[in-house]
Amino acid sequence: MLYEKERQEVVDTCLFMVKENLVVGTAGNVSIRIGDHVVISPSGVDYETMTAEDVVVYDMAGNHVEGRLKPSSELPLHIAVYENTDAAAVTHNHAVSSTALGLIVDEIPPSHYYSAMFGGIIRVAPYAEFGTDALAENVARALDGRSGALMKNHGAITIGPSLSKAVNLLPILEYVCEIQLKVMATREPIALLSDEQIESAVAGMANYGKQPALDQ
Repeated sequence: MLYEKERQEVVDTCLFMVKENLVVGTAGNVSIRIGDHVVISPSGVDYETMTAEDVVVYDMAGNHVEGRLKPSSELPLHIAVYENTDAAAVTHNHAVSSTALGLIVDEIPPSHYYSAMFGGIIRVAPYAEFGTDALAENVARALDGRSGALMKNHGAITIGPSLSKAVNLLPILEYVCEIQLKVMATREPIALLSDEQIESAVAGMANYGKQPALDQ
């Protein structure tokens, strides 16, 4: 089976999203880019029963390569992201707070320095019907220079150099959205970070979690 390891990684990531309450039912999708190929979760398959064989492989032109099931309806979205960014993996979900916040803002104001983990202020891509080229284009623009975005009337998306890095951003994005919703509900003035403070945080986050090499 082609890309067996990566296909299992997609399954494991889908199960992680279920465990973390980041998806409802079979909503959401996951993919990995390997050269000219995209390994992507299938459409409408229960994550709890999904196997590596259920995960499918397509090329960057949208042509079927391997797998017996239909790909996620968001295959065009994943391909567009790969064409317009240097991402090697994409995770998309429909978690409650990120979906809710995307209904009322066009960007997430810089109320928490975690925005720096996504490259700065987090944008909300304008609505377009799921599975369409229009949605793919909107989201690709929202991700310009960013590792995460919201999708109006839809959900959220994160990208990264690996699937683990991409999916680990989803709970953080959900946290940022939940905080913003709660403070907005108070109707009190919200303390925001300045452009300079966000830029400084972005620079700081570039080395976040990196440990110096140990002497051998």
